[in-house]
Amino acid sequence: MQPDLLCGNQAATVLQHFRTHRPLVHCLTNDVVQTFTANTLLALRASPAMVPDEQEAAQFAALADALLINVGTLTTPRAAGMMAAIHAANNAGKPWALDPVAVGALQLRTTFAHQACELRPAAIRGNASEIMALAGSGTGGRGVDSLQPAEQAIDAAVRLARSSGAVVAVTGEVDYVTDGERTLAVPGGDVLMTYVVGTGCALSAVVAASCALPGDRLVNVAGACRIMSCAGELAVAASRGPGSFVPAMLDALWNLNEGALA
Repeated sequence: MQPDLLCGNQAATVLQHFRTHRPLVHCLTNDVVQTFTANTLLALRASPAMVPDEQEAAQFAALADALLINVGTLTTPRAAGMMAAIHAANNAGKPWALDPVAVGALQLRTTFAHQACELRPAAIRGNASEIMALAGSGTGGRGVDSLQPAEQAIDAAVRLARSSGAVVAVTGEVDYVTDGERTLAVPGGDVLMTYVVGTGCALSAVVAASCALPGDRLVNVAGACRIMSCAGELAVAASRGPGSFVPAMLDALWNLNEGALA
């Protein structure tokens, strides 16, 4: 199917909803990115929380507005806590999103992610290799790095969306977001974003948060992608390299307005 281009006004509406509804996001994410992920959500006026214990994770997932499952530093005990949180979120009717970091390349996370996809995630956000591996049409990338451009994973993303019921976002130079019937293209961003640890994982947290917002979930997830790519563009313009990019990115998210998106 030919993707449609996300309208800037649609992304601006998603940004407005972030600041109005301030979703509480339970982030079960990897050790490398927790601070940046939390600060990204705060810069959008959302609320982050990290509660990894198996018993508490299940309790908190039922209280939060949305749940993020990121398998970047997955261990067997963490997998148990994540599964408990997924079941609790489902039982409470709360949306959850999956970030299948390096799925296809390593067995524990690949098995876990396939099992998780059977539990009806609201959204899945990954690079082309990860999405293709989850859809059964690839073997994963080079660790966390994709071996394919995002456009090569569109068909796999559509199949995965149909089989899982999730809105699937495959991210790259252009992001493609699909619910299995409709597909939106989201251009933007900058290559410098790939040289800073955590931008993709933070995006997945924003995607999870967007699933708790009112409106069309496909547009919300695509809007989350554009919010992050637009902020990235502004941050690159204000920074001199990776070291100065991170604070510039947080400032860009904090100061982002509807005009920049529209």
